[in-house]
Amino acid sequence: MLYSLVVPNFHFKYNCLKIFTLIIALTFFADVHSQALREPLAVKYAGLGAYSKSFSDVFSGTANQASLARLSSAAFGVYGERRFMLDELNNYAAIIAVPTASGTIGLQADYFGSSDYNENRIGLIYARKLSSKIDAGVKFNYHSIKVAGYGTASTVNFEGGVLLHLTEKLHAGIQIYNPTSSKFNKAGSDKLASEYKFGLGYEASKNVFLSTEIVKQEDKDVGVNVGLQYNVHEKVLLRGGISTIGNNSFLGMGLRLNFGRIDINAAYHPQLGFTPGMLLIINLKKS
Repeated sequence: MLYSLVVPNFHFKYNCLKIFTLIIALTFFADVHSQALREPLAVKYAGLGAYSKSFSDVFSGTANQASLARLSSAAFGVYGERRFMLDELNNYAAIIAVPTASGTIGLQADYFGSSDYNENRIGLIYARKLSSKIDAGVKFNYHSIKVAGYGTASTVNFEGGVLLHLTEKLHAGIQIYNPTSSKFNKAGSDKLASEYKFGLGYEASKNVFLSTEIVKQEDKDVGVNVGLQYNVHEKVLLRGGISTIGNNSFLGMGLRLNFGRIDINAAYHPQLGFTPGMLLIINLKKS
């Protein structure tokens, strides 16, 4: 496995306690098959509004590409987190999306790790409103994994999603990631796991949104994500939730400004500790 190659490089740079903590963290999140790019612990926070109309934003496209089909204006977003407060486990994501007459086009880039070991992904997104009740989206990804002293491995894959607006308040969707199980080498010993999601979103009012998501990843047990957004004020929102995937919970607050939104959030794991994060969304020219 590529994950095991990173450990020798840290031996000469970090003390034993830090190495031990890092090994535990990497081992905890490593799959039976390689899984890149590592999903941010608080990605449920950033993409919480995916299964809705009124609560979605440009970062909803990171959870389900179909949510970008109804994006009202071009927007840019960046997100960063320091997993378990370790420099070696930094995670960054950026997305830009532009609505056009024929659909929304977007670009997403992700980075995880450090100079010794890192995973990168860049993806091209297209989303379109198929009818008043149905939206669809697709994303084509290029992945790479780099280990200092061992070289780089890369592969390509795709993912896609569909949203059904059952009523004005109730929304459902599916998301399929890497159904072909793309491999990093010809032997197939290192590959990306396939993942399937089913989500429901309920807009209880103009200020309250509830979301739940069932996730099945290859060779892993079924997981559940549950989230809540509450608009405390016209300018202030709160988000929180729990996930059985990785056994973590998350909480954050967002401040709406003239140019967009700034959020601060944190995820917590009972054994590995806190993961702080920050989200910035900038609304560009109105379509």
